[in-house]
Amino acid sequence: MPPCFVWPNVSDMNDGANRDATKRSARERLQLERERQKAKDKRRRTLVVSAAVVGVLGLAAVVGLIAANTGKGGSSAKGGPLVAPSGATGTDALAIQTGKSEAPSTLTVWEDFRCPACKSFETNYRDTVHELEGKGLLKVEYHLVTLIDGNMGGSGSLRSANAAACAQDAGTFSPYHDVLFENQPEETDDAYGKNAKLLELAGKVDGLDTPAFRTCVEDGTHDSWVKKSQDAFRAGSFRGTPTVLLDGKDIFGDKANPLTPQKLKEKVEAAGTGGAKTSASPSASASPSPSGSAKASSGRAASPAAPSSSASARSAGRTSTGSAGSADRSPAHSGMPMDH
Repeated sequence: MPPCFVWPNVSDMNDGANRDATKRSARERLQLERERQKAKDKRRRTLVVSAAVVGVLGLAAVVGLIAANTGKGGSSAKGGPLVAPSGATGTDALAIQTGKSEAPSTLTVWEDFRCPACKSFETNYRDTVHELEGKGLLKVEYHLVTLIDGNMGGSGSLRSANAAACAQDAGTFSPYHDVLFENQPEETDDAYGKNAKLLELAGKVDGLDTPAFRTCVEDGTHDSWVKKSQDAFRAGSFRGTPTVLLDGKDIFGDKANPLTPQKLKEKVEAAGTGGAKTSASPSASASPSPSGSAKASSGRAASPAAPSSSASARSAGRTSTGSAGSADRSPAHSGMPMDH
């Protein structure tokens, strides 16, 4: 029997071929895995970038919406609604009225509690105004503005005006209004920007410092109302504060013959002669004629209600110069803001 012939190293050759095939297969699988991982990483990066872009665009949309609504009427800096104080009158309920509503004469006053010229007006005319209000001859419509905040920074004009509106809610506007001017800080001192100071001054008015008043002040309940009043002031093209109108006419308009507290009193009493029967004062209705009224007026001028008339007149002349926006302003009103 012929011997069985076996090719030398055939088994070894097969083993080598198998090993090579196994190595190639492993490399191919590794390469495929790497390709899949790269594709996966690429998809993840794409998703992350896309999400970031969407987030930025969404944030931009929100910021744009906020900016578009900033400054619109009807809401305060805290987003609250526009709330007029109790009993507010006039166009858009922007005036706080003192005196009797049936009074024959109306004094319209645009004021800023930080304004030195406004304090000068109040100091010189306060007693006369209160006297005429008490006689039922005059009512006053106060419009509160924030001119100094805009010119010098701070928030004292806004905060004090809101506090005064809160006092109106409590039925004590007039005495608190007077206290604010009597304690007015320097024009550059934003002391009224601190609610604590406004609450401290409320202690000078009987019955005002209550939890309701404190909440109203601290929450800025009437902030939006004050801002709307400032908008109305600008729209009215007034030249500065104080702007004071008697029955619609600027009382400081005649620089050649500036008004004084005594002249204001005479004008109001003369206007009220025909309607004296509506006055609560018996003496006001006792005057039989205009000449009698004039005598009564001159007699009252000598009463303690109007002391140092000449000094008031001089100061009133300076006030009228400043409030009328004249370029020749006195040192007493050199700090008076102008709405320019």
